Amino acid sequence: MAFHKTEEYDQATTNFLTDFYRGAIDKLGEDVDREGLVKTPERAAKAMQFLTQGYEQDATQILKSAMFREEYSEMVLVKDIELYSLCEHHLLPFFGKAHVAYIPNGYIVGLSKIPRVIDVFARRLQVQERLTDQILNCIHETLNPLGVAVVIEARHMCMMMRGVQKQNSVTTTSAFTGEFQRAETRSEFLNLVSANLH
Repeated sequence: MAFHKTEEYDQATTNFLTDFYRGAIDKLGEDVDREGLVKTPERAAKAMQFLTQGYEQDATQILKSAMFREEYSEMVLVKDIELYSLCEHHLLPFFGKAHVAYIPNGYIVGLSKIPRVIDVFARRLQVQERLTDQILNCIHETLNPLGVAVVIEARHMCMMMRGVQKQNSVTTTSAFTGEFQRAETRSEFLNLVSANLH
């Protein structure tokens, strides 16, 4: 049998959100019964659950599921990890990329788990500053490495589509622990992030 991926949604939550979106579309002056909008409230209800699935996931357990003893003690960097989140102020997307590094202290982690940790926290109502700290703290507290570094670069639709409408602005946030608080290690990390090595 071929691999099959399915999505599951809580029916009570789906029903509640479907009614909510139907009412919102109606209040905005649209005909919720016209062909193009008939199924939109349910689609939106499922989309919102998908975009906030991080509330149902445990980033610490994701890391613990793939921790391995290893004596490697140099920097491990996973960069250009795409991320998508929702700004908690306007429920509009912000998106970009994250760069995450850590220096092992007896344990390494499966490389795919770092993007998964990012997704757990990004798939919530967020601000970029908090997202940066949550990723850093989860890796720091779970792996107990010699240091962790996180940099996120993102574009915010709440700045691009509404308000100040600045189309080319990019917001960068960073957080560092341990060895990455040393100028030399931090510079190595930032140089690797900006290098075109592949």
